[in-house]
Amino acid sequence: MKAANNVLELIGNTPMVKVNNIDTGLCELFLKLESYNPSGSIKDRIALSMIESAERDGVLKKGGTIVEATAGNTGLGLALVANQKGYNLILVIPDKMSQEKIFHLKAMGAEVFMTRSDVGKGHPEYYQDMAQRIANERGGFYVNQFENPANPIAHELTTGKEIWEQMEHRLDAVVCGVGSGGTLTGLGRYFSKTAPQVDMILADPKGSVLAPFVNEGIMIEAGSWLVEGIGEDFIPANCDLSFVKHAYTISDSESITTARDLLKSEGIICGSSSGTLIAAALKFCREQTTQKRVVSFVCDSGNKYLSKIYNEYWLDDNGMANRELTNDLRDIIARPHTAKNAITISPSDTLQAAYRKMKMYDVSQLPVMGKGKLIGIVSEIDILLAVTGNPDGFLIPVSDAMAKNLVTVQVNSPITDLLPIFERGMVAIVMKEDEFLGLITPIDLLQYLRKRIGHA
Repeated sequence: MKAANNVLELIGNTPMVKVNNIDTGLCELFLKLESYNPSGSIKDRIALSMIESAERDGVLKKGGTIVEATAGNTGLGLALVANQKGYNLILVIPDKMSQEKIFHLKAMGAEVFMTRSDVGKGHPEYYQDMAQRIANERGGFYVNQFENPANPIAHELTTGKEIWEQMEHRLDAVVCGVGSGGTLTGLGRYFSKTAPQVDMILADPKGSVLAPFVNEGIMIEAGSWLVEGIGEDFIPANCDLSFVKHAYTISDSESITTARDLLKSEGIICGSSSGTLIAAALKFCREQTTQKRVVSFVCDSGNKYLSKIYNEYWLDDNGMANRELTNDLRDIIARPHTAKNAITISPSDTLQAAYRKMKMYDVSQLPVMGKGKLIGIVSEIDILLAVTGNPDGFLIPVSDAMAKNLVTVQVNSPITDLLPIFERGMVAIVMKEDEFLGLITPIDLLQYLRKRIGHA
């Protein structure tokens, strides 16, 4: 491959790889690695298409401002193209999106507005309505990927042709999801003309309205889901569901498990939406009674979700960790010491080392362990008191600043025993006789109670 003149020339022409180590029944399953696009997702294609279309139509002029509502990846694609072409970019993003995406967007210079993910169309904080309002107020070009015709055209002209050539004109089904509808509609148009025997299969998160509409012809009340970037509470104008042969509803748990299995089995790190697509593709493959060649997508890189679907603490917080229940206070401990998950410090370590650990792991106190036993606890307040007015305070050993008179609670104590400890501004130190099991903070208890009542 010869050198590209600029990064935008690297959009598209992504590789295709066969799945070898996961059961695909009688079928062959291939994955198009859209994570190889410059900003790491399939959305680079539509970002370039929509911006260049706006340029041709004269609605976007040199130095102008672009505004969009996005789950993150379209925003990254727009940021990539906007930076190369000299445009300003404002993005409105629902608050369930991964921190990695937000950090990436801000590093690329986008102005980011976070808004609620639990409200629908018509609410002033609904992300699409907010983006339209900002565009009107600032005189910006509102991209509106959900209605912009240049969105599906990108896939009709590029993605579909690439798949057909890579599969050597032997293809039976394509499994994709719907965020804006561009991929489904663009591919549906391409294959209806080029290879009408190819079935379009929809993968949809549980809670989205799309799969029930396809399979049963009913419009359900939208629920909520953790998977990012696909699933909708309405049918976008760009989404032509008439192309869909069948739709699969996939739970968050199945999506995330599939994504993690893909990394272990095939060495491919993908995001949560890709987990949904591949889970549906596997269901389709395993249901077939004749051999078929099937394509799905790695929509983006799992590197954007390391703090979420590849983070065991996030999985536990959201009720997806395979954690054995003990029906005592151990069920509330977020980082059990017995599983070597607790973040601890030694008494001879410096307060500087303690501070670094607190920042790295986002905790405000550390158990101090000496010879395998809990001998104290050091908090951010302890460090603050020790270093204020003392230039050498961070060099003080932890043992000189830690609290030694510890208030502990036995593992079989009732939850109500935690409340007086929290009221005193302390954390609960859970013991089994003289063995340290872990800490419980107020947020740990809140998370536990939230999961128990079904709001995980």
